[in-house]
Amino acid sequence: MAISAQTEAGGVSTGEGRNKARGARRWLRLLLKSKTGTVGLLLVLMVILIALLAPVLATQDPAKINASQRLLPPMWLERGTADHLLGTDNLGRDIWSRIVYGSRVSIIVGLGAVVVSGAIGAVLGLLAGFYRRWIDIVIMRVADSFLAIPTILFMLVVLAVLGPGLGTLIFVIGITNWVSYARVVRAEVLSVKERDFVRAAKAVGAKDARIIFTHILPNVMSSFIVISTMNVATTIILEASLSFLGLGIKPPAVSWGGMLSDGRQYLATSWWVATFPGLAITITVLGVIFLGDWLRDMLDPRLKTKE
Repeated sequence: MAISAQTEAGGVSTGEGRNKARGARRWLRLLLKSKTGTVGLLLVLMVILIALLAPVLATQDPAKINASQRLLPPMWLERGTADHLLGTDNLGRDIWSRIVYGSRVSIIVGLGAVVVSGAIGAVLGLLAGFYRRWIDIVIMRVADSFLAIPTILFMLVVLAVLGPGLGTLIFVIGITNWVSYARVVRAEVLSVKERDFVRAAKAVGAKDARIIFTHILPNVMSSFIVISTMNVATTIILEASLSFLGLGIKPPAVSWGGMLSDGRQYLATSWWVATFPGLAITITVLGVIFLGDWLRDMLDPRLKTKE
């Protein structure tokens, strides 16, 4: 009997492993069939690899100032050198190396702020949708209040008070972007909680916490994942905008927005100082958006297409 039970358990475990592998292959096949999703994934993976391999890929110290090498053009133009692939900025710092290290800031802020805002919004949305009544009223009125305040203005005020910095930036963006998560999750919960399996769980006396996190949360995760992916792109742009205004990342840390700010006054004479950081932001955001569009098509049952 014991051997039989072990054999059965082993068979179940193997079956689950095969199902997971089959599911992963299916998702990969669907991704490769989508040109938009494939391009988005490749762009995102490229940026992540650049960030991880920054010490290897950077050819110079990104913070090193060299006045004798200031405003050198990219290597393929006249006066360009192989030591500075994309040229140098107004302080003689290597633009390629600064873009490579700036990718780390964009990824950390993009993912960190989304984790903060997603956690706050998901919890509040679950509570508002499940309990309704005064809890729903209070949470939704607070959300409306946040929507009534211009986001960028609120961030500027808070950052001016707390001071710029990586942690502060993640916190500020996180606490201002939770509203979209809360409203989407609340709407999904209102629909899911009326289904038979939730009513059955209530009928057998399951606790509210178990119903919310075991039965309801898994059924709203698809919408949560889609909105999180799209918000990564928005957060990267917000970080660049705040750094451009001088309220983002503190020097000597490198930010693509800060590089844009440094190069804006040289657009007429030294276009590369601002152009290449701008291209880095554009490529990263496009990659995230393309991947988010594909995820939306796959996870939204109203948009799914037949294989």
